[in-house]
Amino acid sequence: MKELLEQLNAEFETFNSDAQLQMEKENKAAGTRARKSSLALEKLLKEFRKLSLEESKK
Repeated sequence: MKELLEQLNAEFETFNSDAQLQMEKENKAAGTRARKSSLALEKLLKEFRKLSLEESKK
């Protein structure tokens, strides 16, 4: 679970920096990277939800 949280934090930092570049400097490539990162975040958040439910049942 700790490793998953570290992955989530790292991916969110990547997403945040790319999204900021897209907004501030209208960097199209950064927008593409941010969208890709958002998909990875979605996958990691689903995994977190699954693990969290398993932990709460113990």
